[in-house]
Amino acid sequence: MELWAVFLLGAGGFVLGGVIGGVISYVLMNRAQMRAKVSAKQLIEDAKKEAEELKRSIEVAAKEEALKVREDARREAERLTGEFKERERRLQKREDALEQKISVLSRKEQGLERAEHDLRRRQSEFEAKRRELESLIDKEKAALEKVSGMSREEAQKVLLERVSKEMERECEAIVARYLEKAQETAEAKAKEIIVTAMQRVAVEQAQELSVSTVDLPNEEMKGRIIGREGRNIKAFEKATGVDLIVDDTPGVVVVSSFDGLRREVAKRSMERLISDGRIHPARIEEVVEATKKQLNEQIQKEGMDACNELGIQGVHPRLVSLIGRLRFRTSYGQNMLAHSVEVAHICGVIAAELGLDVKTARRCGLLHDIGKAVDQEVEGSHQSIGADLARRYKEENPVVNAIASHHGDEPPASIYAVIVAVADAVSAARPGARRETLEKYIKRLEKLEEIAKSFEGVQSAYAIQAGREVRIIVEPEKISDERASVLARDIAAKIASELTFAGEIKVTVVRETRVVEFVR
Repeated sequence: MELWAVFLLGAGGFVLGGVIGGVISYVLMNRAQMRAKVSAKQLIEDAKKEAEELKRSIEVAAKEEALKVREDARREAERLTGEFKERERRLQKREDALEQKISVLSRKEQGLERAEHDLRRRQSEFEAKRRELESLIDKEKAALEKVSGMSREEAQKVLLERVSKEMERECEAIVARYLEKAQETAEAKAKEIIVTAMQRVAVEQAQELSVSTVDLPNEEMKGRIIGREGRNIKAFEKATGVDLIVDDTPGVVVVSSFDGLRREVAKRSMERLISDGRIHPARIEEVVEATKKQLNEQIQKEGMDACNELGIQGVHPRLVSLIGRLRFRTSYGQNMLAHSVEVAHICGVIAAELGLDVKTARRCGLLHDIGKAVDQEVEGSHQSIGADLARRYKEENPVVNAIASHHGDEPPASIYAVIVAVADAVSAARPGARRETLEKYIKRLEKLEEIAKSFEGVQSAYAIQAGREVRIIVEPEKISDERASVLARDIAAKIASELTFAGEIKVTVVRETRVVEFVR
């Protein structure tokens, strides 16, 4: 019983607690709902208040923006109105100015009309006076013709002839004075330039030889050079194109040739053969070919060194080789390569003094005797041969003309041709340049003149250009134009048969008639 009582009491307490808890929960829930309702209502009211305030602020902002737009529109309208008024004022001012100009033009037009009317009146008066003057002139002419006994054309012709003669005499006198003055000035300046060039440029003297000697180690070597039945010396002369002289002169053999290049090849080949000791036809041909190859390389180098010394660029390799060959060519004892370099230097000095292109002048001077490198192999004068070579290897016209005209065979086409002719004469004529003695030189010139004067009809003869040309003056009464050509050929043939000379000699026959009149 007690247990059940305890259990019942416990169960009752639990039920009572649950009821009390439920009541408390209900009460609390009701309070929460009431508070939520109150809070929602409050929120709604707050939201309405905020919406009202936002509406009022929007309306205020809209009113302010509308006022601002209205104010801007008013100011813009006032600005445009001001601009329109300013433009209207300017247009009015222009209109007033145009009206003034129109008024001025109207007055000028009236003035021009009056001037034109006055000009027509004066023109009419002038025409009337001109007709009256022409009438008077015609009367005067008729009276003069009647008095003089000549027509108008005849009198005009006589007057023009007199005036023409007087003017011609005056012009001749003026031209003579200026020519004399110009010649004096030009001669002084030319002498100064040439002397300056001669002072600044000089090369050593070179000797002209037609033979070279080769030293022998012993006399037995002569027999080896000759060979059995002369086969070695024949093979050597055939391979080199020279004459090898083996005589009683002790210790030497002589190489003889007018071609300096062949002579140099032969001399070097013989020296190598003697040094080597093996002398037979096959070895001779081998050594000669090797020597030619070596010498060709030296020739190319000599030509290139000459171009570099003068600062000349762009020369064709073939021309460079021919320049180097001038090292083994001489004229009257003067080495042609040294002469060409000297002429190039003189041309450069003269061109610098005259304000011309120094490089072009040097190029013309270096190449002016290029024809002498092959003139023993090609027919013609060294001037024409050199000009053809320069033209073939694309040298410019001033260079070609300078080569062709430096001895007067062609007229100079540029100042560079004249400079080359002057420099060539300076280099050839300066003391010590050529080995030929003064006595021998004078005898050769005298012989030239003597041969020319030996022909009938020759009045005088002059050897010029260092003996390269003989100029002959004939008597026009005895020698006709046709006979002059025959005379030139005859004199040239006689010179060729009686004189020994290098290069060529130009024979010029001059036949002229002069009329002289003295005025006292």
